[in-house]
Amino acid sequence: MSSSTQATSSDEVVKQPLWRYVTKLVNHTNAGGNLSWKCNFCEKDFKSSYTRVMCHLMMIIEKKEDLFEMERLEEEVNTKLMSITLRNVPLPHASYSLSGDGGDGMGLSLNSKKRKGESGSGKSIENVFNMTQREHLDCEIARMFYSVGLPFNLVKNPYFQSAFSYAANHNIAGYVPPKYNLLRTTLLQKEKANIDRLCTPIKTMWKEKGVSIVSDGWSDSHRRPLINFMAVSDGEPMFIKSVDCSGETKDIHFIFNLLKGVINEIGHENVVQVITDKGAGQLIEQEFPSIMWTPCVVHTLNLALKNICAAKNMEINQIVYEKCSWISDIVKEVMQIKYFIINHSMRLAIYNEFVSLKLFSVADTRFASMIVMLKRFKLIKSGLQNMVICDKWNIYQDVNQEKAKLVKEKMLDDFWWDLIDYILSFTAPIYDMLRVCDTDKPCLHLVYDMWDSMIEKVKKVIYAHEVKRLDEKSTFYEVINTILVDRWTKNNTLLYCLAHALNPRYYSDQWLDEDSTRISPYKNKEINQERLKCFKKYFPNLDERNNVNLEFDSIQNRYSMDPKAWWVNHGACAPMLQSIALKLLAQPSFSSCAERNWSTYSFVHSARRNKMTPKRAEDLIFIHSNLRLLSRKSPQYAEGETKMWDIGRDAFDSFEDVRVLEVANLSLDEPEMEYIFFLQKKWIM
Repeated sequence: MSSSTQATSSDEVVKQPLWRYVTKLVNHTNAGGNLSWKCNFCEKDFKSSYTRVMCHLMMIIEKKEDLFEMERLEEEVNTKLMSITLRNVPLPHASYSLSGDGGDGMGLSLNSKKRKGESGSGKSIENVFNMTQREHLDCEIARMFYSVGLPFNLVKNPYFQSAFSYAANHNIAGYVPPKYNLLRTTLLQKEKANIDRLCTPIKTMWKEKGVSIVSDGWSDSHRRPLINFMAVSDGEPMFIKSVDCSGETKDIHFIFNLLKGVINEIGHENVVQVITDKGAGQLIEQEFPSIMWTPCVVHTLNLALKNICAAKNMEINQIVYEKCSWISDIVKEVMQIKYFIINHSMRLAIYNEFVSLKLFSVADTRFASMIVMLKRFKLIKSGLQNMVICDKWNIYQDVNQEKAKLVKEKMLDDFWWDLIDYILSFTAPIYDMLRVCDTDKPCLHLVYDMWDSMIEKVKKVIYAHEVKRLDEKSTFYEVINTILVDRWTKNNTLLYCLAHALNPRYYSDQWLDEDSTRISPYKNKEINQERLKCFKKYFPNLDERNNVNLEFDSIQNRYSMDPKAWWVNHGACAPMLQSIALKLLAQPSFSSCAERNWSTYSFVHSARRNKMTPKRAEDLIFIHSNLRLLSRKSPQYAEGETKMWDIGRDAFDSFEDVRVLEVANLSLDEPEMEYIFFLQKKWIM
């Protein structure tokens, strides 16, 4: 910083009196109307215009007499300038405004406007920038957060921002916020109608893309049985409704009647499949021949993992138990070690010194809960080992010394850790497929190939561990293969085969050359048989069915590209088949979205709001879920201060440098989580 200064002209002192409180620096280049200066109070260097000088001085001055003197000087100058009719330079004002149809708040944009005459006579520096009012409003908003425990993440919500921006930019004299009854009745119904209107464009696409109906059951805090229904198409799960089943016998006929009502509401010609209870699904197939029942692939994979990792000691299951019981033993030991650490404050304190990640609790109902827990242990292995060899672990005395020694032995046992590595390695293909299918991405057309590839990957890992050739016999693999094949046999449906056959990728040389055992779908006997059954359901007329078969023959040698794009660009020569293909390629193979919706229900209908009626709770869920869907479709969702406003809550400041396991407690439909996962495992969609 230079000690030399630039003299301030008398004309500047008259027009801009606050220059006297700063020192101009002569050896700094001045460009664009900005000057380099040093504050006489804080001795910091700046480069700015006179407006910044005013703001800086107002913010750092602590003595009231100095602030009053500055305001007096500014008022005198403003009065003189107005008296000689000099034009005031307007100050820029940036305000947020919501764009969208009818003020629905779906778009957030930044509008830069200029206020004319706001720095006129009689206004102090503080009044020009409304600093007192701004600070007071900040305090009022903060007090609202603190008084009821609102999450800080709420400030990222675009609807929170739009509400205060609208109020600040419109002079609504005498306005008071909506009252209790108005908020939960009239306004609630108006917003539900508004959201329903905003969802209309999505619904109109169902005729072209098709839609899947997904249902699942749950009980609320009053133990009332509820069944919710969602419509999923092209990765967009929309909440339809939930039904209070109190006093009803929830058999397949009851569920069938509910599904039938939803199908009629949507239009049976738009529905491709229902993912629900098997018995109810079969009744739907009888009632609507063009609609098929499909089981949830994620549930099927999860059951396969349970069969492997938690084999039951039963007479009919002796072979599996004999070969897989060591896996359940490892899982039990991991859980015992976890509870030994977290159930005692001193042991937990020692753990926290060496490990930054928490030993989170994984509910048994969570998919692949055992694998998730083993992955966490593997991730914190070095921290656990450092914990058990530290002096505090050895010195601390409690009633469980023997168990502490056992924990130490396990943590330092390389063979024990090798077994965990082995479990994670041969279950990784199953877990990866489960994770892919548990997202909202359309994957019906990928399931057939993924299942085949997954079994082959499991085989390679097991044979590599046992140091055997692939043509040799492995009793352990035979048990695992039997479990996976049995689950696939129960899960495989006509739609998987038809969707696989309509994916142009599986006819490409690139895909066929990856594995010498692969064959094109039209050469696969099973796929051909199932495809013909599907065509018979979709086209009962023999002439139409013959035309479709001819159209199918014309796509055998097409090259590889995105399947939906291929059918859009090249499917005109097979219009009947194109219509079916575009629908199948937009369908999911899971019911996870319906299950995850219950976490939203428990959030809205919590223990503190247990007097809420099921109907009002349903309306809130409808608004909450579908507003989230609409928000995620807007381009503003992926950028700016409101980026991904509905995920993470206050658990994380950001998702930078966060590994998948560290956010495993979030649902798998979170877009950031999908992004992290798909960077690691790139399945060709």
